Amino acid sequence: MNANAVLKGDLQPGEARYAIAMSRFNSFIVERLLEGALQTLAAQGVPRERIDIVQTPGAWELPLAAQTLARRKDINAVIALGAVIRGETAHFEHVAGECVRGLRQIMLESGKPVTLGVLTVETVEQAEARSCPSDNKGAEAALAAMEMVSLIARMESR
Repeated sequence: MNANAVLKGDLQPGEARYAIAMSRFNSFIVERLLEGALQTLAAQGVPRERIDIVQTPGAWELPLAAQTLARRKDINAVIALGAVIRGETAHFEHVAGECVRGLRQIMLESGKPVTLGVLTVETVEQAEARSCPSDNKGAEAALAAMEMVSLIARMESR
């Protein structure tokens, strides 16, 4: 590889272990995100025994679960799944914003990928559209986790 080449990750499963932190609130959407993530990881060759799943009450609690998982030496990446749907109060802004900021902070502090499969949408219809089989943000978060695990390994070995 020449000095000007661009390093990229790939979707080879290797021996990586993944953790999925999912919220229970809005479970009718989050379960669909989980299904997308699990199907995607399986399709890329990640055995189910290398995937841990934990469930939090809601999106607010996802950063703490993700932080605990990211601290584990055997976990290479955390996939965060949730759905925050706007209501009639400002609660949406607080939960959605702090959840995303918390997940970003954990990723930066741990040096491990923490991918964002947390929907922050205006309506149930938007959440359903982003959790359907053809456009599943849980699946996208799983692919991003795999790619980042690979990319980090390549960057560290250079």
